[in-house]
Amino acid sequence: MPSTDESRSPTRNARELHELRVTHIGFLLLENFSLIALASAVDPLRIANMVVGRGVYEYRLIAERAGAVRSCDGIRITPDVLINGENNFDVVFVVGSNPVMHTGTGMLLDWLRTLARKGVALGGLDTGSYVLACAGLLNGYRCTLHGEDVAVLLKRFPQMIVSDRFYEADRDRYTSSGGIAPLDLMVHLIGMSPGSKALGRRVLEVLVAERRGSDRRPVSSLRHHVAAEHAKLDEALRIMEGNVEETLSIAEIAGYMNVSQRQLERWFQERLGKTPANAYLEIRLLRARQLLYRTEKPLEEVCARTGFSSMTHFCTRYKKQFMITPIADRKRYQVGL
Repeated sequence: MPSTDESRSPTRNARELHELRVTHIGFLLLENFSLIALASAVDPLRIANMVVGRGVYEYRLIAERAGAVRSCDGIRITPDVLINGENNFDVVFVVGSNPVMHTGTGMLLDWLRTLARKGVALGGLDTGSYVLACAGLLNGYRCTLHGEDVAVLLKRFPQMIVSDRFYEADRDRYTSSGGIAPLDLMVHLIGMSPGSKALGRRVLEVLVAERRGSDRRPVSSLRHHVAAEHAKLDEALRIMEGNVEETLSIAEIAGYMNVSQRQLERWFQERLGKTPANAYLEIRLLRARQLLYRTEKPLEEVCARTGFSSMTHFCTRYKKQFMITPIADRKRYQVGL
C-alpha cells in the first residue's frame, strides 16, 4: 500500500513526529524589514512546536549591528544575535526591506557567503532574494520575491531565474514573495520531513488558513481584485495593463475585443462604477506610483513610461488621485512615513 498520510497509522505518525530532529533557523532582519513577512514565517514554526509538544524548530533573530532593528511599520525589534556571533543555524532567511535594499554592506554579504560555504541553507522573504542575489548566492537557482520588485532585480541581475510564484524551494534555497507568502513557504518546508505533512495541515488549521500551492499567482492588479467574475471586463483591464506606456483609445480597446464601445462602457459602469477612461487612468497612475516607490527612475521617465506626454498633466492627475505630489509621495515612502 502506498505510504501516504492517510495510510499511516496514528502510532507511526506520532513516532515520526517524536523523532523529528531539531532545526535551527535564523531570521536576518534588515533595516525597514517586512514585519508581516517575519510574523508569517515565525508563527507556523511556533505552532508546529506546540502541536509536536517540543521545540523541533528553534528560531532566533539576527541583525548586522547591535540595537533594535526598525521594521517598515515603524515597530522596532531587538535581535537575539549579531551576524559575527556564534551560531549553529541550519537555515537562515533574509527578511527583506521595504523598499528593497539596493546595496548590502560588505560584512553582511560576506557573512551570507560564509554560511553558504558551510552548507547552511539560505532563504529570502519578501525582498530578501535581492540581498542573496547581491551576494551571488542565487546564481543557477529559481527564486521569487515581492512582485513589485521583480523588475528591479532583473535589471541588475538579468541572468536570474525569477518566477511569479508564492514561493520557490530549489535545493537549499528557499524564497517567497510578499505579504503572507512566507506562511505558504514555511508550511511547505514543515511538510518536507518524513511523517510531517499532517503537521503542516494542522498548522494551517490552527492559523485558520488554507493551503495555497506555489503555482498560484500573487494577486496584485486591479483586474484580479474586481473583475475576476466577468471575463470580458477582465480582458479589457488586461489590455489596459499591457498598454500603459503606449496608451490606446477606448474605441481601440473595444475593437480588439469585438464589442461596441457603448457595451464596454456599460460593463465598467455596472461593475466598477466608473468609465473605462477613468479605470485606465487609475491603472497608469498605480503603475507610476509603483515605479516611484520601487525604482530610482527620474520623474520625467516615470511620466513617459506611464503614457503621459506632459509633466504638468501627470503631476496634476497624480495629486488628484493620491492627494500628494509624486515627489513628496516618493520621499514619504522612502522614509517610511
